[in-house]
Amino acid sequence: MNTKSAWLQISQSEAVRIAIIAILTALTGELKVLPFADESFRFALGGIVFFLLILIYPPVSMLRTGFITAVTVVVFRVIEEMWFGAGFEESLRMHVPVFLFYFIIATGWHFADLEKYKLFPLRLGALAFLFEVMSNTSEHALRNFLTHESMLAKEWGVLVGVALLRSFFTVGLYSSVALSKEKQRVEEMLGVGAEMYAETMYLQKSMNNIEMITASSHDLYRKLKKEGHTELSTQALLIAQEIHEVKKDSQRILAGLSKWTNREEVTSFYISDLLALVVTANEKYSELIGRDCTIETKVDRDFQTDQHIPLLAVLNNLTSNAVEALEGLGHVKITVEIKDEKVHFRLEDTGKGIPSEHENVIFEPGYTTKFNEQGVAATGIGLSHVAAIIESMNGDIAVERLEAGLAVTVRIPVESIMKET
Repeated sequence: MNTKSAWLQISQSEAVRIAIIAILTALTGELKVLPFADESFRFALGGIVFFLLILIYPPVSMLRTGFITAVTVVVFRVIEEMWFGAGFEESLRMHVPVFLFYFIIATGWHFADLEKYKLFPLRLGALAFLFEVMSNTSEHALRNFLTHESMLAKEWGVLVGVALLRSFFTVGLYSSVALSKEKQRVEEMLGVGAEMYAETMYLQKSMNNIEMITASSHDLYRKLKKEGHTELSTQALLIAQEIHEVKKDSQRILAGLSKWTNREEVTSFYISDLLALVVTANEKYSELIGRDCTIETKVDRDFQTDQHIPLLAVLNNLTSNAVEALEGLGHVKITVEIKDEKVHFRLEDTGKGIPSEHENVIFEPGYTTKFNEQGVAATGIGLSHVAAIIESMNGDIAVERLEAGLAVTVRIPVESIMKET
């Protein structure tokens, strides 16, 4: 894409955004309260909508947005008045002052730099109140000038009161929306972090194997060379060198993953909140793979943990396995309780279970009961991941075949996962 096309695309996007803001503001401006005797001055929903929209979808040019919105609102109201029989000059004199309301607010946020105050609700509300008082006062003063009337102290008091209420109401509404988005972002980041943690654990395990293979290959090279097998020793040395390169690449990847997983913004989570994330993710997953699944959770005693990333990796993996084991309709129950200085996580499902002879091997790398539509087996590394993570927290894991389904119990020492308060 060339520069001209890029600028055209940006300008078109900005034009659409301004058009939406202007039209919605004009339409919602008809939902109004008339505080004074005449019907020319109104407190309308349009002011709230305009402020909320520039907060959620900040325009590139605040001044341009304010000007176009102000003109749109005036034109809309003049046309509406004329439709119901009013004259053009009368309609224009009645509604042209509203131009000041929107343009003054936009000008204020242009010079104040709206983006700087979004994280400070009180400051945001205070400035919004100030700009609204200025814009309302200017609008009312111009209207009184055009109609040769004067502003009463009572009227100005109403302007100030409504400005205060409307400004902080809008800021509160925006803060609720922003908080919801932030919560969603944290959930997404936590889910990604859990997956990355699991991959890091598996890569670390692979690194140990690579180290052993490198050493074995080099030993083989020395033995073959000593015994005079020149061609074979050269091949063994080449293999050792190639494995060494794989090891170095893996070390770089591991270093990058480790830095990322250690830079989580969320420092702790309540177990109940962690389970809520697991339930939400796996309910969506069950729908994706065509299972009619209900997931129930029970927490004996809630507590905070700073091991939320590894725990989420464990619980998500076990729960998704339970969901996959269901045959159409099924149920998964997750319970958490503290016994004997250990936290017990127990997952029960009503799925197809596993054969008794497989109980001792299901946590071995490569074990799987999953096959795709072409009959190709899955990698079988998920449960080995789980076992490695649990082992790193000094815990253990056990399976129990039920009459209908399977139960998996994870036991981790309290001191390994419970955050000190």
